[in-house]
Amino acid sequence: MQSSCEYCRNYVYDDEYDSYFCQVNLDEDEMERFLAYKETECPYFQYGDDYSIVKHQM
Repeated sequence: MQSSCEYCRNYVYDDEYDSYFCQVNLDEDEMERFLAYKETECPYFQYGDDYSIVKHQM
């Protein structure tokens, strides 16, 4: 099953830019590994239901 950013705890809404973004903070080496990742699953995906996502954003 593919992970979807919409259900990820790290995918948050930014009012200033009026868009969503992934808030995972990666250093240069981690970003290189992430971009080279060939699988369909995101290694940083953390499932969050509506309640836990809202709680996390507060």
